[in-house]
Amino acid sequence: MTEVPTQIGRYTVERELGAGGMGQVYLAYSPGGDPVAVKVIRNDRLDQATRARFEKEALIARTVVGTNRVARFLDADPYADRPWMAVEYVPGRTVQEQVESAGTLSVPLVASLGALLAEGLEAVHAVDLLHRDLKPQNVMLGEYGPILIDFGLGAFMDAGKNTLTQEGMIVGTVRCMPPEQALGRSRVQAPADVYGLGTVLLYAATGRYPYEGNGWPAIVAKVTDESHPPDLSGLPEVLVPLVTGMFAHAPEDRPSLTEVTAQCVELIKGSGFTPIEARYALIDVSARPGKAGESWPGPPPAVWERITTQYVDVLDVHTPVVDEEGLDSPLDRPDRSDPPDDEEQPSSPVPAGGDAELSVAPPAKARAGEQTPRPTDRRP
Repeated sequence: MTEVPTQIGRYTVERELGAGGMGQVYLAYSPGGDPVAVKVIRNDRLDQATRARFEKEALIARTVVGTNRVARFLDADPYADRPWMAVEYVPGRTVQEQVESAGTLSVPLVASLGALLAEGLEAVHAVDLLHRDLKPQNVMLGEYGPILIDFGLGAFMDAGKNTLTQEGMIVGTVRCMPPEQALGRSRVQAPADVYGLGTVLLYAATGRYPYEGNGWPAIVAKVTDESHPPDLSGLPEVLVPLVTGMFAHAPEDRPSLTEVTAQCVELIKGSGFTPIEARYALIDVSARPGKAGESWPGPPPAVWERITTQYVDVLDVHTPVVDEEGLDSPLDRPDRSDPPDDEEQPSSPVPAGGDAELSVAPPAKARAGEQTPRPTDRRP
């Protein structure tokens, strides 16, 4: 086991949160007390190529702006003995954890997830950055909506001659990667993330991946075989055209992120909602009592009444879970404007830091006394 450092750069480390393919993730605090997630490259990954890849990721991550859907880059030192990157700490649970604990999401919630993440990815792609490892474990359902986390190795667009991804090297998670990436091709571009987003939406709606197999070679064989279509069984019929397009074998046949957003918005409206209302409902489902994700301000009263009285059946998760209050729907609960005296505290939130197993982290607090959001806030 790697010894937990006490200090990383200017950040004081509290504990290790987990470990992934790139290294360890730590919960740490800035000098002023703000929590951050610090990613540190593993001791056995400090070869020149890995350090160069980490430096490239850090430099490009600084330039991502114009979206609230990406865990914000805060600081990095690619030249430290063990290079590290500090990113925004995101309380909440991953899409995978949400589905495993509370069931799959309904159509308008899946569509809201798709629309919001597609907009976030557009901002990422605008600076020639790719995620390249989109999967249910790398999307947090935070208190203000979904957040993309863990831009892994090779997370930059390798369209030029200075690429750090060699032909034949597979970067990413096999079950969620497109054919061109599974083949190890170096010139993977924006459509790869469209495919990855499709796997997130499929999992959110069905709890399954497009391809399964006994080991990664078997999965790669299926992914790269154009005659072997992805498994969409159980996917609601109205979502099939969207997801099928996102899983097109040829990258050029997949929709753009703008088109994905537009299709998702139409699905939301077809369910009788506005995108704003669907986002509020998505947040509420991930912030149920007793779950990580903590309390949130809630939608305006008129919107909340409309959601709870007219569309409970549409917005409810497909596999309801009875909570401690005996409520069998995430929307069938007392009015938030009149909370109980002893409101239950949520369980430990999950930080932005990748696909690691995570330990206890501090619950986020409501921001008392703030009525007007600042430009950088993620408030509804």
